[in-house]
Amino acid sequence: MTGDSSDEKQGPGLTRRQAIGAGVLAASTVAVAQVVSRTGPQADEAPKPAEAPPGRMPVVFVPHGGGPWPFVDLGMGDRAELDDLAAYLRSVRTLPKTPPRALLVVSAHWEERVPTVMTSANPPILYDYYGFPPESYRITWPAPGEPRLAARVRELLQGAGFETGTDAQRGFDHGTFVPLKLTYPDADVPTVQLSLLESLDPAEHLALGRALAPLRDEGVLIIGSGMTFHNLRAFGAPGREISRAFDAWLTESAVLASAERDQRLTAWARAPQARAAHPREEHLLPLMVVAGAAGEDRGTVAWNGTFMGLRLSAFQFG
Repeated sequence: MTGDSSDEKQGPGLTRRQAIGAGVLAASTVAVAQVVSRTGPQADEAPKPAEAPPGRMPVVFVPHGGGPWPFVDLGMGDRAELDDLAAYLRSVRTLPKTPPRALLVVSAHWEERVPTVMTSANPPILYDYYGFPPESYRITWPAPGEPRLAARVRELLQGAGFETGTDAQRGFDHGTFVPLKLTYPDADVPTVQLSLLESLDPAEHLALGRALAPLRDEGVLIIGSGMTFHNLRAFGAPGREISRAFDAWLTESAVLASAERDQRLTAWARAPQARAAHPREEHLLPLMVVAGAAGEDRGTVAWNGTFMGLRLSAFQFG
């Protein structure tokens, strides 16, 4: 979602800013009640998972849109569709049965050699986008950090065999502050951000999520922030069938029992149109972390929509 120039061409007639402002701010008025398998029964015919223990947090994967939307009018995209995605993101705060004591966010916009956590008690904002109007760089979301949670994340990851790192200076990037400014507009829930791994290995990210699963019983809401389609060069007609084919496979996979789900996610690059939908997989990997933390919980499609014919999804587990 970032780059050196907002005016770099991303496809016929589109600049980077146009691609971000129009294509990646995908949303829809379509709500998905069920997912129909292309090779099997409807998802709601599958055995229902056992109910989570009281107080256990769900885990969610959300599409974070692009750049500073919806807080800056970019003059692009259908307002009703953007409002629908914004409404979904606002609804995320209602998912836990009890309010979370803290948030752990895995954003597509931070990669490190080892999983690294922000440790500041008062993280700044990292405006990691380019070429937008001046007001884009005045957006605030002053959520407090939570050093104790950061330490607990490291403890769990190290117990699972991961080397870990810390960053006391880094701020919330737009994969965190943009969607969560909608979900928690008062910025009153302590928040820690965790990096992806530079390896971009899906199995490693699933293992990362499995190590973090105990946090769900400790009042921590784990959020993966990315996109299910992220190819800025394929907006318009070429991307429509690409996004639909990949989204069909992904929504079919996410609702499977955990063993088959994780097996398919590990081999995601063999899915229909996978590399056309994600030339680089950083926007998909937060879903792997979320799926790992889900454990045996089966997924549901929490939101599904199209914009310019491009299809996106959000997922919830638990």
